[in-house]
Amino acid sequence: MRRAVYPGTFDPIHLGHVDIASRSAAIFDELVVGIYDRPAKNLLFSTEARIDLARQALQGVPNVQVMAYSGLTVAFARQSGAQAIVRGLRVISDFEWEYQMALTNRELAEEIEFVCLMTRQEYAFLSSSIVKEVALLGGDISCMAPLAVIGALIEKRKELEKQRGAVPLVSLRD
Repeated sequence: MRRAVYPGTFDPIHLGHVDIASRSAAIFDELVVGIYDRPAKNLLFSTEARIDLARQALQGVPNVQVMAYSGLTVAFARQSGAQAIVRGLRVISDFEWEYQMALTNRELAEEIEFVCLMTRQEYAFLSSSIVKEVALLGGDISCMAPLAVIGALIEKRKELEKQRGAVPLVSLRD
C-alpha cells in the first residue's frame, strides 16, 4: 500500500490545498494530511479548528485522513507508514524552499521520497495569508476557500471585531 503525507499549517485550508490533496489522493492509496500544531507563525485558528476545517474540506475524498502532528515531518511520515511527503508548488520561490526542505529531509530519512505537485493555474495566487487577509477585511473569498472555511472566517472576523473594535491586518509575510 502506497501512503503519503501532505504536511502543512493549513491556517486555514484553501482550495489550492484541497486541489493538491485531491490529486495526491488519486496517486497514492492513502493520504494523511498532517496539520502541524506548532509552527513558528502567528496562527488564526487552533489546531483543533484547523483539523475540523480540513476534514470538512476533504470529506468527499475517501482515502484521506487528517491528523495533527508535532516535531519533524519525516518522523511523522515514518510514524504514519508513509513512503512519500507531498508538497504543492505555486511559484519559483516555493520551489527553492521545497528543494531545500527535500534535501534536508533526504538527509534525515533517505527512505522517504519527496513529491511536488504543481498547483493548478487558478490557485497559483492563493496562500492562507491572502485568504485570511481578504476575509478579515470583508472581501469575497468564495473562489478561494471551502464553505466551512468561509463560515469560520466570517465568525472569526465577528469575534475579532468584538474583542478589538477593528479587525487587525494579517501580514502576508507571516
